[in-house]
Amino acid sequence: MTAVLLCWAVALALESTAHLHTDVLVLAVALTLTLSSTQRTANTRRRLTGLALLPVTAGASIFLGRLLASHYAIGAAVYTAGMALAIWIRRYGPTATKVGTLMALPLVALLVVPGPALPPEMQSGLVTWGWSALVGALACTCVWLVQALGDRFGPWRAETADAPDPPPRPSRLHPRPSTRMALQMAAGIAAAFALGHLLFDDHWPWVVLTAYVAASGNRGRTDVLRKGVERLAGATIGTLLATGVAAAGATGHTAVALMFTVLTVALWLRPLSYAYWAAGMTCALSLLLGYFGQNAQHLLPTRLEGIAVGAALSVASAWWLLPVPRRRTVAARAVVRPNEPSQQAM
Repeated sequence: MTAVLLCWAVALALESTAHLHTDVLVLAVALTLTLSSTQRTANTRRRLTGLALLPVTAGASIFLGRLLASHYAIGAAVYTAGMALAIWIRRYGPTATKVGTLMALPLVALLVVPGPALPPEMQSGLVTWGWSALVGALACTCVWLVQALGDRFGPWRAETADAPDPPPRPSRLHPRPSTRMALQMAAGIAAAFALGHLLFDDHWPWVVLTAYVAASGNRGRTDVLRKGVERLAGATIGTLLATGVAAAGATGHTAVALMFTVLTVALWLRPLSYAYWAAGMTCALSLLLGYFGQNAQHLLPTRLEGIAVGAALSVASAWWLLPVPRRRTVAARAVVRPNEPSQQAM
């Protein structure tokens, strides 16, 4: 959270100086929050890779957001292919897995930042690709700086990751686990885009985000079902909390302070259960939507319905599209390296 607050403060100064839209702050928080986990034990080479790759993918995600706003079907197809590619390349070993994680971060942030779902007349005021790339570089710099200072002067040190990456283990599954996960993710997200726009109109990101979260790091049928249920339960609690805060009249700077407080508590409790993280992140997003003028209480049923649909789509994809046989689930876990850090964007 120190890195998140530092990047947010720099982005806030940037927003005021360059007269940018508030979404630049959301992008800074979303990227820093997820990047902090993926870079915790990274060596210098891996951090430099992130510094080179994340700004490029962050800038490209802005073009994808514009494409989703103007040509929804084409943008949805490109987004789905990008997510599937980020998972499929894991077959080439740990380095490719880390690259895939960095590719996915801006795509997940795109669902958090209220950009593609806004009306077309508001699109022109959103952050451009150049500013987005700069925010990506700022996120990398803030994470690197805070973690380096924490390792040097703090009481807790992360395990080093200077050892060379081990070669990828062969898998007896055909197709490979990475291919299965990529196809399952693509099917779930594609269906979420279609049903999300059909059933929920401008609130389609809730369906897509849940479909991604439930399927990310898929370790088998039970794992996807468990995460879907936890996501729905946590989202219900988080939205109710946000509704209570909104009813109490917390707005403006107070709502922003509450958002960071909720995120801090959610990060602290996340190792205990994913439901805590889902509750905290949903509460923070509800407060954010309230900051942008949306009524959290009025949108509560729609949000829960969208989350339920997204979870159901991921579960259906994992259970009926190239499912991992039950007797091989344990063996597959040794091969599949789940994109666990990216789940924290949700």
